[in-house]
Amino acid sequence: MFTLKTPVTKENHKDYKFMEYQMDEIADGIWAMPVYMTENDDFTLFFVVTKIKTGETVMAFSEGILGTKGDFNLSQPMNTGTGLNLLTKHDKERAENVLHFLNQIAKAGEGNWRIVEE
Repeated sequence: MFTLKTPVTKENHKDYKFMEYQMDEIADGIWAMPVYMTENDDFTLFFVVTKIKTGETVMAFSEGILGTKGDFNLSQPMNTGTGLNLLTKHDKERAENVLHFLNQIAKAGEGNWRIVEE
């Protein structure tokens, strides 16, 4: 799981821009940003940033789900490693870009990888 040193806020959300996407607050304290959305693929994947029970802020992933009535929802969040593995199946190059993005955050001292039990 990838954890952030500080939460995403209205003041810093633009610091986490990935490609042409930026974080949007979808609920109080919950931020999301597309990671993979293409015209020719029904699969979509989003970063979801929120605090978990331990108080840590995590960058998890959620799949985008288009409902039968045109409504759009996000799946139950999955840990960062699971999301990267899923993305690799759809677009290996994009998964490598996402991993690089996360590693840049880690190198800047703003986030860390940690092992979690499934």
